[in-house]
Amino acid sequence: MTEISITKAKENLYQIVSDVNEYSQPIIIINNRGKNAVLISEDDWLAIQETLYINSIPGMTESILESRDEDISECTSYNPNEGGKCSMHMDAL
Repeated sequence: MTEISITKAKENLYQIVSDVNEYSQPIIIINNRGKNAVLISEDDWLAIQETLYINSIPGMTESILESRDEDISECTSYNPNEGGKCSMHMDAL
């Protein structure tokens, strides 16, 4: 991860924000008082939040991983009472 001093970050803030968004690479901003920060793009932050949310739902990660083995041709309709068999409707594809 790239590191930059807080002074340099202030001098080049527009370019740093642009780079973080373009390359999706976080930047550590070094503070001389020992409390650093990490700058990430909004898209990356939202993706992290979504991942944390999904991981907080009991059984969701396992369900997603198990679904990789399902034949997509069998996913023709959504039935919430089906108990784990194909959780999307073909119209959603």
